[in-house]
Amino acid sequence: MATLARLAREGGRLGIDVEFMSEGRYVALLCLVQVAVPDSRARDGVRIDVLDPLGDGLDPGPLAEVLADPEVEVVLHAGRQDVAILRREWDTEVRNVFDTQVAAAFAGFGAQLGYGPLLQSALGISLTKSAGFTRWDARPLSEEQLRYAREDVENLLQLADRLQDRLTDSGRLTWAREECRALESAADRRDPDEAWRRLPRVNRLRGRERAVAATLAAWREQVAAEENRPLGWVLGDAPLLELARRRPADRTALEQVRGLPGRTAGRRWRELLEVIARGAASEPPALHQDRPPPGEPGDAPLVALAEALVRARTLEGGLAYELVATKADLAAIVAARRRGNDEPGVRTLRGWRRDMVGAELLELLEGRRALAVDDARGLEITPRER
Repeated sequence: MATLARLAREGGRLGIDVEFMSEGRYVALLCLVQVAVPDSRARDGVRIDVLDPLGDGLDPGPLAEVLADPEVEVVLHAGRQDVAILRREWDTEVRNVFDTQVAAAFAGFGAQLGYGPLLQSALGISLTKSAGFTRWDARPLSEEQLRYAREDVENLLQLADRLQDRLTDSGRLTWAREECRALESAADRRDPDEAWRRLPRVNRLRGRERAVAATLAAWREQVAAEENRPLGWVLGDAPLLELARRRPADRTALEQVRGLPGRTAGRRWRELLEVIARGAASEPPALHQDRPPPGEPGDAPLVALAEALVRARTLEGGLAYELVATKADLAAIVAARRRGNDEPGVRTLRGWRRDMVGAELLELLEGRRALAVDDARGLEITPRER
């Protein structure tokens, strides 16, 4: 591990990928870590090590320090969950991230492209990828699994070089790095007190119902964490919401709710009734006040107009549309402008997105830009005098 850390610092970068198991657990289990570092003595100038966190004697400290060092570039592909797991398991920060999936969207390869297809498109390299959905927590690992794991980082640094060259030529490397920085805060630890906000249609609950749902959701998180089980193993969303609506006060009423897991209804029924009673006696949690105002029928044409502008600019720039805006982003912008409210805090109006199209989008909604079909049957965007 110390040698890997030294080589990463000397070379100024490392590639990393992890294998994990999330099935049947509250949080994912880190099973394998693959690392590629520059090494002039290795074949093709890259040393690859496959590290086993489940084995004895692995000290992640030296490598964890490198991950937190902003002077060392950390290259991953689709690395949000990898970063979250490493931060939790190795108790470290992950800085100076360069995610090749994110970068590919800025380099004209499309959004959400998998590692294998991207390698094929960018470098002409094909992967076998035969052992992805296997038991990474079982030991010993097979040669097929180890080969699969090595392949995930074998060409990762070379791929990053190719993407960075393209992005430098197009002037978008800074944009890509800005987008990658958001991954550094990825986390898979959840706040039990905020868990209720992820429940489906929770905003439709009345105050007392919402208070019970919030208390039940926090309790469910705590039990799932203690037992290291998925949330649904403790209590599913549908029965949780039904309990919040009905607020049963005894076991007979509790058993009238469909979908309660037998282990919860059998072993924890008293505890569950206590949680419901506690929730019913508590103050309802406040809904977020920064939610966008509800749309009006007149918003739909303006949202479509805004989407046309964004699509035109992303197509013109060779960027994936998904990087810049969602329909919900545009609906929030339109609703705010029509009502004279402050700009909503959506990503389309921040950072490089604002420079690329966000400011122009606001001008369009203010009547200072116009869209028209040009002679080539394309979309023309022009200033408009008022």
